[in-house]
Amino acid sequence: MDMLDEPFFSTLQQLMEIPEEMEKAFNAPTRAYVRDRKAMAATPADVKELPGSLVFLIDMPGIKSGEIKVQVEDDRLLVVSGERKRPEDKEGKYLRMERRMGKFMRRFPLPENANLDAISAVFQDGVLTITVEKLPPPEPKKPKTIDVKGA
Repeated sequence: MDMLDEPFFSTLQQLMEIPEEMEKAFNAPTRAYVRDRKAMAATPADVKELPGSLVFLIDMPGIKSGEIKVQVEDDRLLVVSGERKRPEDKEGKYLRMERRMGKFMRRFPLPENANLDAISAVFQDGVLTITVEKLPPPEPKKPKTIDVKGA
């Protein structure tokens, strides 16, 4: 008698074959999480250093400027977040969906010389450009000259 034909293994095999509806129910939150993580990771960004500033260029096609949030957290972290929503389409059905939708968040640590009071953000043609001005380097301290008086 084959070991796999025993009742124990037969029952075990039946338990392992979870109905598809139950599998979808179990995996629904996981799929949503993975989808959101992919949307976050699929938000490409370039960071460019100029003599007086740092420039962040982030691709955000199909998003309105009011749906983008740019913040600086206490620990000098530039945070860009929002949500890319698929427009409602009442005509036809999608045959392929490759554009990532969902929440996105990108975080960029800012250097010590970043001027947190001089940050600007401009959204144009699907590209968010954030400019962070740099603080001027501290001037070298000149030695203090003390007049020597004669007695």
